[in-house]
Amino acid sequence: MSADCYRISRRTFVGSVAAVLTSAWLAPATLSAAQKELIRKEIPASGERLPVIGMGTSRTFDVEIQQEDLDGLAEVLKAFFQNGGELIDSSPMYGSAEQVVGKLLERIGYPESLFAATKVWTYGRQAGIRQMENSLQEWGIRRFDLMQIHNLRDWQTHLKTLREWKDEGKIRYIGITTSHGRYHQELESILQSEPLDFVQLSYNIADRTAEERLLPLAAERKVAVLVNRPYQRGDLFRKVKGKELPGWAAEFDCESWGQFFLKFIVSHPAVTCAIPATTKVHHMRDNMAAGFGRLPDAAMRKKMTRYFASL
Repeated sequence: MSADCYRISRRTFVGSVAAVLTSAWLAPATLSAAQKELIRKEIPASGERLPVIGMGTSRTFDVEIQQEDLDGLAEVLKAFFQNGGELIDSSPMYGSAEQVVGKLLERIGYPESLFAATKVWTYGRQAGIRQMENSLQEWGIRRFDLMQIHNLRDWQTHLKTLREWKDEGKIRYIGITTSHGRYHQELESILQSEPLDFVQLSYNIADRTAEERLLPLAAERKVAVLVNRPYQRGDLFRKVKGKELPGWAAEFDCESWGQFFLKFIVSHPAVTCAIPATTKVHHMRDNMAAGFGRLPDAAMRKKMTRYFASL
């Protein structure tokens, strides 16, 4: 069966109608974005190209299943798709996030280009299988594009399962994750010894530890990199509050501090995609704008780090 067939939702005809009715908002939402080129990077394992800005769901989509909450997040998800978004990342660790994602995908429809990524976060083979099968039900899709082992939990056990699932066509890519800067030494050892398609880690202009060994190693091993905590849980914005964006940021099509931080991340040669999370439509649109136009080169990246350190 083709990959496209696996992307068809198991949802009912109502969901299909919703997808048709919402097709009008699948084009870029603003003229300025439409005039710039959507930036994509290759997944080294396949050559498939992903937009450099995706969407995380930690905390932001962990809400009560109530109409008011779902209405607001539906607009956020629409803005994501309207502005070229494809990769959505979640986890069973994130409370109700997977269930909320599934309900919203059913409600608003989604493009065939949706790249669904989640994680397994438990101990034991059978528990892992049950958890991944439950995630499929929550999302309402036939297959995940990417399944990741969350924070290295029981990774030897789950990696065997993920390889079997990939061989059987149940998932397309396998990966492993960490956050908060934890487990870097163990993650480095895994990257050196195990063939993986993706690694997810924390990296931003204030926390550049991953530049030392993990990002170069990912590039060497041809592993795609997803970046979480791109704003360091809001700390970066607190540092620049009241500070003026430098005029030279326009040289790489940057119009806000959020875009400044995201463009810094995704301009690293080893980084494939950053996954900021938000509950605000205007923040989502700003995030997605970072995925259009030009990116800073190596010299500009140094200038950015010096400027940020001086604030």
